[in-house]
Amino acid sequence: MEAKKIVCQDCGKEFDFTVRDQEFYQENGWTEPKRCRDCRDKRKQEREARNNASANSNAYTKEEAA
Repeated sequence: MEAKKIVCQDCGKEFDFTVRDQEFYQENGWTEPKRCRDCRDKRKQEREARNNASANSNAYTKEEAA
């Protein structure tokens, strides 16, 4: 197995998919990443912000109903 170069589908930057990372992904049954670390982190933060906003909005609605 050799390290691979992958082009991020979001920003177009090329990043390394190391042998160690490939083994880790394989062990966990995951497919190759499509995004670089920066774009994955950004998407994760956006997802967490949406989930937090949704949770806060649901909590506010529950308080109003009480």
